[in-house]
Amino acid sequence: MQGNVSEWCADWYGDYPVAPIINPLGPDNGVDRVLRGGSWTEFGSEARSAIRDSNEPSFKYDLLGLRFASKVF
Repeated sequence: MQGNVSEWCADWYGDYPVAPIINPLGPDNGVDRVLRGGSWTEFGSEARSAIRDSNEPSFKYDLLGLRFASKVF
């Protein structure tokens, strides 16, 4: 699923903790939201969920999107 568009995430952008951590949540508030993955215009090495970028939530561009997830009961 990676590589179509960079995906908006609910996390605010901020520095990660120095100590190793699984699934860091980031700060409680901020200015920029996290973008993950890469779009189809990027090199393959950029199309990974570990790649993290940021922008203001009001920023619009045709290479940005989001993924809806649903919990199945």
